[in-house]
Amino acid sequence: MGLPDIHTLQTALNYLAEVIQWRMDSYFSDHGQSRVTMPSPPDEWLIADSSLNCFIHKYQLDRAAQLTLLIALAPHLQPDFFERLIVSQLPQPGDYPQIGGWRGKSYRGFLPTGETVVFITGGGHLSDTPTLREANATESLRERLSLQEVFSQEHIFARDRVLYLEPPAEGEPLMSGKLVMTQDYIDLFTQGHFSHPHFSMGFPAQLISTEMEWEDIVLNAQTLQQIRDLEGWITHGATILYDWGMRKKLKLGYRALFYGPPGTGKTLTASLLGKYTGKDVYKIDLSMVVSKFIGETEKNLASLFARAESKDWILFFDEADALFGKRTNVRDAHDKYANQEVSYLLQRVENYDGLVILSSNFKSNIDDAFLRRFQSLIQFPIPSPKERLQLWQMAFPSQVKLAENVDLTQLSTTYDLTGSDIMNVVQYCCLQALQYSDAVIHPEDILNAIKREFSKSGKII
Repeated sequence: MGLPDIHTLQTALNYLAEVIQWRMDSYFSDHGQSRVTMPSPPDEWLIADSSLNCFIHKYQLDRAAQLTLLIALAPHLQPDFFERLIVSQLPQPGDYPQIGGWRGKSYRGFLPTGETVVFITGGGHLSDTPTLREANATESLRERLSLQEVFSQEHIFARDRVLYLEPPAEGEPLMSGKLVMTQDYIDLFTQGHFSHPHFSMGFPAQLISTEMEWEDIVLNAQTLQQIRDLEGWITHGATILYDWGMRKKLKLGYRALFYGPPGTGKTLTASLLGKYTGKDVYKIDLSMVVSKFIGETEKNLASLFARAESKDWILFFDEADALFGKRTNVRDAHDKYANQEVSYLLQRVENYDGLVILSSNFKSNIDDAFLRRFQSLIQFPIPSPKERLQLWQMAFPSQVKLAENVDLTQLSTTYDLTGSDIMNVVQYCCLQALQYSDAVIHPEDILNAIKREFSKSGKII
């Protein structure tokens, strides 16, 4: 989508102001209105290449939806917008239920509700004046119900969490709810891009990235080919679904499982996929998602997926066994709800329109229902001796040199180390070299570092 365009945003606000002025004149006039039709959007706004216009054209929003979008956005551009255009023109102070509106806690000016949208966008009839309103009750009702469709769950506003009506108090009319635009789309329309969400309980995921390149990772040929296939889907998936007409036959999104021992490159590969395809990669903190309280895990997951929907983000669930593990036989209420959590998660993962990557040490730990729905099951095994030699050769910085009796080939064939293990060894040896002030990697330091790595998993040399 395009960059923010201050001139275009101001043009859009001017257009909305013109519509509101026309509507106010029509509503409070007993003699009708000389302009019998709603003002049309100016051409310069319709053809501008801004994020707002790109969104409108992409989803082919009709006039009512366009105005709803502007009504929701206006207070974030000019906080006193409705105060100037509506409140200041009311014949006398007081509440006007037909116009709706509410006042915030910090900002005490007029803010829109669903009724405000109906009032502004529903003024298409000259006969909608105080003297003739009763005669047009049927037409007004039909128009009102039609306008409410922009807040239905099927509309793009709800599907992509663009804007919504806050639920009103029980028993009160639906359209009396506050009109709220989500922060993601406020950012998109005002800054030209989605802002990165902050790590929090509401979004328990962190943006991950890497300075490494594909050339820096060592994978066996089969794993590398599967990763390339996955990269191909990220790049060309939309073409297959939409340009080639496969949307009706294939599910949106893509689901992959990375499995293998820790330190074999699963997280790094996910980061590289994002880097080379221009996608943000978010690593989910499952400790903040999984809750011991019944229903809380589903709530946390719903918040996470709702925020990620339609953003084209890659979601990376590390150590996914905690949440995606096998369902158990039901012995008590805890088992019942644990199984419900897995079922709910299965549904959300399957319906996500982007790439979901699950990471696990063992494929057998993942529930079979998930495995059946993965397009890719990619193994990250312990590196072979040949691959370990390549890792050793790439690992040391150019500022150090190896002692003559350091045999990398012998190290590669003798010690089953992962890429992460080898980098830990190299880090330790480099620190020792700095302490010796000779910039030389000695074999005894390498062996000591390997012992340290083995001790973490209870192994001995």
